[in-house]
Amino acid sequence: QVQLVESGGGLVQPGRSLRLSCAASGRIFDINAIGWYRQAPGKERELVAEITGGSNTNYLDSVKGRFAISRDNAKNTVYLQMNSLKPEDTAVYYCRFAAGMRPTYHYWGQGTQVTVSS
Repeated sequence: QVQLVESGGGLVQPGRSLRLSCAASGRIFDINAIGWYRQAPGKERELVAEITGGSNTNYLDSVKGRFAISRDNAKNTVYLQMNSLKPEDTAVYYCRFAAGMRPTYHYWGQGTQVTVSS
């Protein structure tokens, strides 16, 4: 069984930075996309950043220029560097690996809380 273990969340003041990590317990084959999602209380889950085929990256408009997604294939790990954090970034952040084609399987992390407050 594949498990994704997240770390790096916490409480920070506005303007500070955090780096989230998501490591797979084992090798995931045929990865098509790796991404970070977040969900704030009472709101829908939203895509924050992802790496797709061809090493393309996509970002939520509100985090462009502040967040950066990256990966380390040797460690089977994806990172989310979050700079200039704002209170509206407060949410539970989830990583996701999408693997395979027809069908595609989705593996999710357990979530890590990010709270931005003074």
